[in-house]
Amino acid sequence: MVKYDFKKEKKNLYYPSEKKVSIIDVPRMNFLMVDGNGDPNKSIEYHNAMEALFPISFKAKFISKKENNQDYVVMPLEGLWWADNMEEFSIDDKESWKWTAMIMQPELVTEEMIKKAMEDVESKKNPVSLSKVRFEKFSERLSAQIMHIGPYGAAEAPTVAKTS
Repeated sequence: MVKYDFKKEKKNLYYPSEKKVSIIDVPRMNFLMVDGNGDPNKSIEYHNAMEALFPISFKAKFISKKENNQDYVVMPLEGLWWADNMEEFSIDDKESWKWTAMIMQPELVTEEMIKKAMEDVESKKNPVSLSKVRFEKFSERLSAQIMHIGPYGAAEAPTVAKTS
């Protein structure tokens, strides 16, 4: 059985340059998503989102492997970050952040598979944020991207500044 690694198939999306900003058109892809707000380093809501997103993603992978004989690497966590007023968005004020935590799901993963995965996760762990998880197509469209390697927070500022 071949094990697909969609990060390698979509290198332009998942392995950007560390040195220069690239402009890419991010296509529509399927994601498991949870919305919330607050500092992701301290927020119970963010922690609860992780406790739902990862088990569902892994269960969907195992369902695909068993039912469709198709195995794949579970994709990494991604996130969208914003504030009600983007002029006030600050790395120093994470408490006011809005966020969407998300994990891309390969096209071979169907809504029915996600439903089964969610039912299984509910019966075994029943994470607090399970009811907040949604499965939907999302496209960032035209985007600037650069790879940041290192700690999050203030250390990201020079990398983010390159995208301006």
